[in-house]
Amino acid sequence: MIRLLLVVAAVLALACGGAEAAKLDLTAVNQAQFAAGEPKGVDLTVLKAQILLDRARFSPGLIDGRLSENFTKAVSAFQTANGLPSDGKLTRETWDRLMTTSAGPVLVTYEVTRKDVRGPFTKRIPARMERMARLRRLGYRNAVEKLAERFHISEQLLRRLNPGTSFRRAGTTLVVPDVGRGDPAVATAGVEVDKGARVVRVLDPAGKWLAVYPASIGSDEKPAPSGMAEVKRVVHNPTYHYDPDFAFKGVRTKRPFTIAAGPNNPVGTVWIDLSIESYGIHGTPEPRKIGTTFSHGCIRLTNWDAEDLASMVQKGAKVNFKDEMADTGDERSQ
Repeated sequence: MIRLLLVVAAVLALACGGAEAAKLDLTAVNQAQFAAGEPKGVDLTVLKAQILLDRARFSPGLIDGRLSENFTKAVSAFQTANGLPSDGKLTRETWDRLMTTSAGPVLVTYEVTRKDVRGPFTKRIPARMERMARLRRLGYRNAVEKLAERFHISEQLLRRLNPGTSFRRAGTTLVVPDVGRGDPAVATAGVEVDKGARVVRVLDPAGKWLAVYPASIGSDEKPAPSGMAEVKRVVHNPTYHYDPDFAFKGVRTKRPFTIAAGPNNPVGTVWIDLSIESYGIHGTPEPRKIGTTFSHGCIRLTNWDAEDLASMVQKGAKVNFKDEMADTGDERSQ
């Protein structure tokens, strides 16, 4: 009898697992409708909302289909910008407004190119910065990481959307988020770094939010600056220069060193140099940690958000560091 019950339980588990896997496909996500509640695990409604928020430049950070602090921040920012109650919760009213921002499907197919699988890749990247300096390039580890970053999605979710795919052959068709953001409708007037809310906002001349990105901003050991700064220059594919005066924890050498360029470089794929010496806004090799960890004083974004910001600012753009929490209604970000 016990054995029979175990067999039945196993069959039910497989059936439920199969149903869960079957739901997570292109058609199911594109046709997903609003569902109230706080789901656990990957959720179709959350995934669809994340992609639409990303397109609208209210970045949820890493797209993973799960509730998170960064998702709450993105929803709250979208609500504020659209005159809705900004509690950070995906309400019916918020969902309906979000659906009007873009008519295209959130998931599309993509054919892997030779460039995607050719690399060059850096299969092993040491944790210590001194050892990173021995490498010629800090490239993606493999094609999965490269493709996941291109589409702003976690590697785990990319694999779930494409079960049984090797990701190593050109011509393979993948299911991916459509995260094309397009050009901003108006010119950028400045950038706001909200240290309390841990977000970076791009403003138009009227003060309206053109983009909001989750960010890791300084720490108790190395706090971010205050007041006003300007963009001095934008460097794509930057190298990273370590000065022993930084005295970062975990770095044992007393000598300066340089880490080669690449998306897994400590400052990612772009460095927006600020007029405050040694400070900048930059990318990261660890998008999952954005907004949930601290930085060495600078402002850290996902690589794709840093690149998006870089496309919207020019030399001389004003950057305002805000010390107090903005009134966004997002209590979880405090």
